[in-house]
Amino acid sequence: MPRRSALAWIALLAVPALHAHEYITTKITFAQEISRLFNKKCVTCHREGGSAPFALTTWEEARPWAKAIKEEVLERRMPPWSAVKGFGEFKGDMGLTMEEVKLIADWVEGGAPAGKDIYLPKAPKLADAKDPGAPRGAVEIAVTGATSLAAPARILAIRPKKLDRGASVQVIATRPDGSIEPLIWINNHQPGFTRTYHLAKPLSLPAGTRIETAPPGAGAFALYKAAAPKPIVKPAE
Repeated sequence: MPRRSALAWIALLAVPALHAHEYITTKITFAQEISRLFNKKCVTCHREGGSAPFALTTWEEARPWAKAIKEEVLERRMPPWSAVKGFGEFKGDMGLTMEEVKLIADWVEGGAPAGKDIYLPKAPKLADAKDPGAPRGAVEIAVTGATSLAAPARILAIRPKKLDRGASVQVIATRPDGSIEPLIWINNHQPGFTRTYHLAKPLSLPAGTRIETAPPGAGAFALYKAAAPKPIVKPAE
């Protein structure tokens, strides 16, 4: 092939790469903001040897997935935390705030820049993400539709049991005096990521409290209450 033709082909092949280049239009960078957010909410699973299919511990790992990451967080599929914020408070909340979702979206739309390595945080100490399961020694209360407490209960945790994929279901407690306590709102349920949600603070509910799902009959949940203390037996005199 003549030298001129060869150079022409090289130029043509380079065109898609030039067109594929994204202009940087944001000051948000992986090194300064996104890496810290990923370390906090994502890399427990998204790391080498983790349960997720790809890692997010470096910009080189994250950049090819940028647009997919944006879509997943906007649709609230990732991180896999289905409890809606503000409707009950839970330990170890891995869900993203609206500000965090916007930060990721703005980073991606702005070209997903890497930033300078000197601003990268130290690698976090990681442990595998695990479903905490039922609280130790707790007693399960089945909730399907509507359930009334026959005795006072100190609620420790709640777990979806039978929900359709993508379901949006609220669980609400109504005390005998008419006051309402939101327990949990599961939105866009993903069966593969079902977990037990431990309340940030135990919730005491009196006898006669009515616990309902909304919409009615939308699914089943398990409430976990603290077991009643064993009576103290005094030795015979």
